[in-house]
Amino acid sequence: MAFFFPDKDGLRGVGEHLGIEMTPEEAGSYHDFLNAIVPAIRMIEQLPDLPPSVKYPRTPGYQPDPDDNPYNAWYYKTSIKGAAEGKLAGKRIAVKDNVFVAGVPLNNGASILDGFVPDTDATIVTRMLDAGAEIAGKSVCEYMCFSTSSATASTGPVENPRAPGHTTGGSSNGSAALVAGHVVDMAIGADQAGSIRMPSSFCGLVGLKATYGLIPYTGCLGIEYSLDHVGPMTDTVEDCATLLEVIAGDDGIDGRQKGVRTQAYTEALGQGVKGMRIGVVKEGFGRPDPTGVDEAVRAAAKRLQDQGAIVEEISIPWHLTGAALWLPICIEGSYHNLYHAHGMGFYGVNGAYSLAFMRAFAGWKSHLNELAPTIKGVLLTGEIFARHQGRLYAKARNQVQRLRAEYDAWLEKYDVLMMPTTPMTATRLLPDDASPMDVLIASWGPINNTCPFDITGHPSISVNCGTSEGKPVGAMFTGKHFEDATLIRVADVVHQQMK
Repeated sequence: MAFFFPDKDGLRGVGEHLGIEMTPEEAGSYHDFLNAIVPAIRMIEQLPDLPPSVKYPRTPGYQPDPDDNPYNAWYYKTSIKGAAEGKLAGKRIAVKDNVFVAGVPLNNGASILDGFVPDTDATIVTRMLDAGAEIAGKSVCEYMCFSTSSATASTGPVENPRAPGHTTGGSSNGSAALVAGHVVDMAIGADQAGSIRMPSSFCGLVGLKATYGLIPYTGCLGIEYSLDHVGPMTDTVEDCATLLEVIAGDDGIDGRQKGVRTQAYTEALGQGVKGMRIGVVKEGFGRPDPTGVDEAVRAAAKRLQDQGAIVEEISIPWHLTGAALWLPICIEGSYHNLYHAHGMGFYGVNGAYSLAFMRAFAGWKSHLNELAPTIKGVLLTGEIFARHQGRLYAKARNQVQRLRAEYDAWLEKYDVLMMPTTPMTATRLLPDDASPMDVLIASWGPINNTCPFDITGHPSISVNCGTSEGKPVGAMFTGKHFEDATLIRVADVVHQQMK
């Protein structure tokens, strides 16, 4: 639709909406100014869009029937084959359905996006194809990626292959199920509160939230610009390291990427933990009560000590503040992203803006009653927060500097920090008649340990370390910014212990 300016009366109406009163003469003067900039607007309109980034041929694929959709984890199935050789040759990869794959429908777990087809590949998709991967399809995610309950996706719940009848977590629930069920070799998830690590914990996988900005987010739908992370979900640490080597690094587009330093992550495999210093964070346990999860993680810490690591319990009281700080940053930030920034969410920063997505998203406000309870909750709470002039968001964001400094100080003494990924194992899938409160509580409970590292940007990995009541338990390790290889090193030892 061509851009247009209103006439003088319409301009006065715009002023009234903003609380600006204008006389007819003033409206005429401002209208003359608008007319003066019309040529620049028309010049921009006439420029062609940037050519889409698509290197490899493909067909759209298809939306599978239930008998062709294990765990209800696929949104779309495809077979897009990349280069003939490379680090990922022979690997079938599922891509979370908030990541653009050109020509393949994307709905981000939300019925309001049904029919949207991206016209470009995300940077990480191109990198995986260049490395010889096959994109096997788009994995189901929670509604706009804003849930951890496996109860909100428009295509229905996703079941946990390693705990039948239980949730896979979220929001990267389809990716977790497809890897855990050995349907694919690897998967891509995204993490703003724990959405890579939490499903990995529930499903017994390896899930890495890399250092903020290490992996380009270009071509991925976000929630809140300062929280957006994308990364690998795999069955082994070796696969995690290999996939990370392929997708990490500055793409020159994503404004989140500052001072990026990559490493040879696969070289960290097999190095052992002798001499490593591991700080077991007391505040990460017993949230709210000691459980079998705590016991399994402490047992993993003891095994690391037996293999030569220096393991000591430490206290970081500010860790308990992290989830509280995350709350207004995520809620008010995502509210502005959705309600005022057309779902793209990053005015004023460098990045790739998908015009195709913005067109598809344009009418969403006429479908507000279709939204999942988590999104309605975000909009309601975000509007209330916004009425306080953004002060809560600003104070929380300022306090993140202290939180990061607390973690950084301990990471000068220890190579990694250790705690449970989630305070519980996978919970039962919610019933179809679950109330909004049930859905919201199910989404907030598991993220207390994971979400603080989304706001500080520290790299953080979940790796299976045992079971509790027959369900997988994840141990989480966190390290210094851009020293993700250290996490690979320690996670590899934990993973080998579980074989």
